[in-house]
Amino acid sequence: MDKPFVFINSAMSADGKLSTKERKQVRISGKLDFERVDELRAQADAVMVGIGTVLSDDPSLTVKSPERKAARKAAGKNENPVRIIVDSSARTPLDADIFKKGDGLRIIAVSTSAPAEKIEKLEEKALVIKTGTFKVDLTELAAKLKEMGINTLMVEGGATLNWGMLSAGLVDEVYTFVGNLIIGGKTAPTFTDGEGFSEAEIPELELLSTEKIEKGILLSWKVKGKEK
Repeated sequence: MDKPFVFINSAMSADGKLSTKERKQVRISGKLDFERVDELRAQADAVMVGIGTVLSDDPSLTVKSPERKAARKAAGKNENPVRIIVDSSARTPLDADIFKKGDGLRIIAVSTSAPAEKIEKLEEKALVIKTGTFKVDLTELAAKLKEMGINTLMVEGGATLNWGMLSAGLVDEVYTFVGNLIIGGKTAPTFTDGEGFSEAEIPELELLSTEKIEKGILLSWKVKGKEK
């Protein structure tokens, strides 16, 4: 299948949590890791998050560094990568930060059963891609993004989207920054939630590198069976 090179980038606690049981974002990494993430974003053709991340964190997904923005413009690109929300039921708020900040294309991926009136309003602010009956078909979406010229796709979570992308076999590499804190809570989101894999389905990873950054560690993994 023709798809972009897909990597997930995430920061998690030492016990694998992305945020607290109230789904409140916690600062897990420091300035150096924020710089690393900004560089990844600046290098990517597109950045994708799930609707849960938008509703709980309201990220703008913009490139923050003026130098990186200028470098993108000098290369004939928009200051920001294409910003994508996977939103099966078209719940993205019309006043979300992603619409307010930065230039560049926004894409909302919805299912064909999403309410028509909500889709109509989102179409005034973004390109809406309809795929899948009740849930966005991530495989079809990845193929459509590739057709649009998106060759590198950065996935920034959350737990449900990470699961969806991994379970569909769409992920090439995974970068996890593991911070020096324990969050706990059986209902707090972990790096991958969703339905979970049975033992026979568990994807294997190959460790590419480890790097100590400030008070935590960055682990870079290749998803086995994927071309690097």
